[in-house]
Amino acid sequence: MKAKNLQMFVLGIVVLMAGCGDSQKNITEKPDTPIPVIFDTDCGPDYDDVGALAILHAFADSGYINILATMASNKHELVAPSIDVINTYFGRPDIPIGAPKSDGVNIGASQKWPDSLIAKYPHDLMSTGEAPDAVKLYRKILSEQEDTSVTIISVGFLTNLGNLIMSEPDEQCPLSGKELVEQKVRKWVCMGGKFPEGMEFNVFMDSLKSITAIEQWPTEILFSGFEIGEQIKTGLRLIEMPCENNPVKDVFAISIQQSEDDKNGRMSWDQTAVLIAVKGYEKYFDINTGRFIAFEDGHNEWKDSENGPHAYVVNKMPVPQITKLIEDLMMHESIVLK
Repeated sequence: MKAKNLQMFVLGIVVLMAGCGDSQKNITEKPDTPIPVIFDTDCGPDYDDVGALAILHAFADSGYINILATMASNKHELVAPSIDVINTYFGRPDIPIGAPKSDGVNIGASQKWPDSLIAKYPHDLMSTGEAPDAVKLYRKILSEQEDTSVTIISVGFLTNLGNLIMSEPDEQCPLSGKELVEQKVRKWVCMGGKFPEGMEFNVFMDSLKSITAIEQWPTEILFSGFEIGEQIKTGLRLIEMPCENNPVKDVFAISIQQSEDDKNGRMSWDQTAVLIAVKGYEKYFDINTGRFIAFEDGHNEWKDSENGPHAYVVNKMPVPQITKLIEDLMMHESIVLK
């Protein structure tokens, strides 16, 4: 048995014996065909990305989705290893991980949680630089999927998606990036922007690629804005779970205590994008349709239109109710050893 698999087995037994996490009861239905998903994250400047990854794996364990890839949109050396830790912990060590290879944002986590994570848990990637080129990986994976089948969830910078749209035909696929997206992608759910106007970190940090991706994207885009996740504070119940050796719990336990702003839990932007990408928005949110207008300085505006190509979510389900739902999913523990 490989060292990683042995460590996974031990961790799985610890989880099983601890009986930690009660979220399985919240995801009982199973679709006829799992939704193919590519998840794109900056995973570092904030730590809600880790909560979003936990929810992603919870939905995969329930049969809702098939995780095709987890892309890093952040070039910091610890981003891809951190993603690899979470994928490995949930029994999916072979999920491909891509990262930007040319331009892009390089920013770490001020709370230093990635250092603790990669020192404690098994993973194969030692640095983000070891990950393959995100655009090439996008092109390869998309070209292999059925038409209009893939859901892309982005919870970080839009570097990879801007580069994908601008990509030229290559050995992976004879289509341009825009043509490939139009043929293979069903929708893009983006945690980005502030509505109806404002400035938000994910759009701001690589504003030019944000403009390219959003303006040229040929399929539906659904945005979950800053103002949505700002109200949903999670993590306190998570860090009280009785089990040990849980990287999701560890990240929140390390980080929450470092900020007075997080004393009631961390704002949960990225988790909302995963939820609505997989389950749909209708039960949880209403939407406004129109067009997202991005500017070079990183701020955005919104133009209402019934027939617009974009939509953003607005509150519907009471905040305490959706907060509990999201944190329940974050507390999911996979006890199936893969």
